[in-house]
Amino acid sequence: MLKIKLLILVIISLGMVLWLGMGSSPSSIPTVPPPQPKTIRYFQRILPQGIAHILLIPADGRFLITPTLSAQLITVDDFAQKHQALAILNAGFFDPANQKSTSYVVTSGQVAADPRDNERLVNNSQLKPYLNQIFNRTEFRRYLCGQTTRYDIARHNESVPADCQLADAIGAGPRLLPELTSVQEGFVDNAKGRDALGSNQLNARTAIGITRDRNIILVMVAQKASDPTNSGISLPALANFMKTLGAIEALNLDGGSSSSIYYDGKTFYGKVDLQGNPIKRPVKSVLLVQTNSARR
Repeated sequence: MLKIKLLILVIISLGMVLWLGMGSSPSSIPTVPPPQPKTIRYFQRILPQGIAHILLIPADGRFLITPTLSAQLITVDDFAQKHQALAILNAGFFDPANQKSTSYVVTSGQVAADPRDNERLVNNSQLKPYLNQIFNRTEFRRYLCGQTTRYDIARHNESVPADCQLADAIGAGPRLLPELTSVQEGFVDNAKGRDALGSNQLNARTAIGITRDRNIILVMVAQKASDPTNSGISLPALANFMKTLGAIEALNLDGGSSSSIYYDGKTFYGKVDLQGNPIKRPVKSVLLVQTNSARR
């Protein structure tokens, strides 16, 4: 009998310990859920002749990548202060003389910039043979397909998929993956020795890619301050680099002195002067990375 009473006391004692350890009091239960992990991933890669700044944006619906442009040229730092975005990447081409875009830009379903309206572009006698190609360059697009957001890289004249609407787009070029289309888009003309972007030369470069899982990759390859005249990356090497990051589609964006990327309160500039100092060039358009709720 005594053994039974002792066993009951032990069981009760153990129950009390477990009950107290689990915190059964309502006041001990957290009322605020723990913070969600930061799912945008930033990392660097040291390349043979450059430094790659990389952002991986997951395709989980929590983030939107959308273009915007400014009436006047401003730096990526200025865009960051104005839009309070999570991340920013410089994007489309522009004419620094008249500060007009030379790339198509669509925002919220409306045309925000049309290169055909840029008189310095359309009246440039040296560019007239390439205007049809210039007006059909590759762009980064965001579709609304029912309740789903979908990203794509396509030539300007390509049709929007059935049951989808074009929400945003920004042109640049050339396409890097699945193949480099410098000739098709009028950047390179081997017969006339034209190479508008110095495709095979080292320079600061900017690109965007889409992985097989539809994640978005933002990349800015910066020159090395220690070797300002012989650093950066060529377009073919940039295409290969995007492939190593998992991209199956990729698009070159405005590079050179425009190359810049912002994340977590800091802006990285890609081009350096002869003393190795970063060049903070104002740009016309950027891609913003924001939370989905910020655009609703």
